[in-house]
Amino acid sequence: MFSEREVLSTFEMVKNEHLDVRTVTLGISIFDCASSSLSTFQEKLKKKIVGYARNLVDICDQVGEKYGISVVNKRIAISPIAVAGAGFSPQQMVKIALTLDEIAQTVGIDFIGGFSALIEKGITKGDKALIDSIPEALSTTTRVCASVNAASSKAGINVDGVCLLAKIIKQAAFLSKDKDGLACAKMCVFANIPQDVPFMAGAYLGVGEPEAVINVGVSGPGVVKKAIDRALEANPKADLGYLAEVIKRTSFKVTRVGELIGREVANKLGVKFGIVDLSLAPTPNVGDSVGEIFQSLGLKAIGVPGSTALLAMLNDAVKKGGAFASSYVGGLSGAFIPVSEDLNINQAVEDGYLSLAKLEAMTSVCSVGLDMVAIPGDTSEQTLAAIIADELAIGVINKKTTATRIIPVPGKKAGEKAYFGGLLGEATIIEVIEGDSGDFIAKGGLIPAPIQSLTN
Repeated sequence: MFSEREVLSTFEMVKNEHLDVRTVTLGISIFDCASSSLSTFQEKLKKKIVGYARNLVDICDQVGEKYGISVVNKRIAISPIAVAGAGFSPQQMVKIALTLDEIAQTVGIDFIGGFSALIEKGITKGDKALIDSIPEALSTTTRVCASVNAASSKAGINVDGVCLLAKIIKQAAFLSKDKDGLACAKMCVFANIPQDVPFMAGAYLGVGEPEAVINVGVSGPGVVKKAIDRALEANPKADLGYLAEVIKRTSFKVTRVGELIGREVANKLGVKFGIVDLSLAPTPNVGDSVGEIFQSLGLKAIGVPGSTALLAMLNDAVKKGGAFASSYVGGLSGAFIPVSEDLNINQAVEDGYLSLAKLEAMTSVCSVGLDMVAIPGDTSEQTLAAIIADELAIGVINKKTTATRIIPVPGKKAGEKAYFGGLLGEATIIEVIEGDSGDFIAKGGLIPAPIQSLTN
């Protein structure tokens, strides 16, 4: 464990460089809330979640003020509703989502995750009911997030599930068309979803997790950029090996900050501390961009040749530094490249440097996948399903987490803008080259797990 003195010295080094704790997420198991009665289930949810979370926001603010660092988002992740509420119909699932939204508002958190299903090997009645409810649930709530795990390295890819989810995403976009398909920004489709991820929209609490637990998501792309800039100013001839070391050391410091904050919040709430997620999560603010790191390291823009190699180096250095700083690293942990949430990345799309194909290539070496990508609203369900399947395949074959958070923006075409607001930012709609994928994707079934899955 690191002393407060050590951590405070780190604060002094990075306090003006957009360092923050991006999220403190309280995980709460709700399996004991299960009931055949919807009203009883809703009441149990309210009692349990509010009981654990009523002081979460105040405690995060107190701890942040104590150390002079803000906790930007306070969130809750619960057990997957498709399991805990398996007996309910789609319309009842919508009512559960409304209850969760009300709970989130009551305790003052930003988002609540766990409106989730795990369908990597098949779809149960509970999974189907939840998935069918997603368009209405996400378009009628403001703080509820959904995630569906449709593939894993052990199970393969559930193509029937992927096709269903493409249809659901299109429906969710249509129901929130007055907000440029905003409902889709609150939904992720995963391969190899972690059980302890604190970042939305993917956060949920896995079945192997504690009764209640604090998981922390740190950030700091601005901190990393400034560290690189300082290193190059001191030594303009610094090579990539040296700069990777700079990134690693910076990630080490950021992780120490996150663990200190997370442990103190957990202690004050009287729950377990879980993990630190090391991910470099950008915002739409200038100076808090992953894309700007690419420019500091010598590329004209993210997306030009060399971008995949640079991202691989960045992701690896972040993981190495964080793993040395904490024995409890989890979640996604690496570098995010969400298009709308990063001003620089969105600009690269607008300028033509970053295409959908290049984004997909880069996800083979980063933490997540096609994240906050706006595409034309008339993109077909078959093409959308094929894009999702491609991204999941990268995760399955490489035994890593990948995900898609794609927004088909109703009524808009490539080159136009979609506006989501707040941390979700705005996105230039990226071109989708529609080939004839329908016959392939419509065959459905389960793409078998790769040979790498035979690890027993």
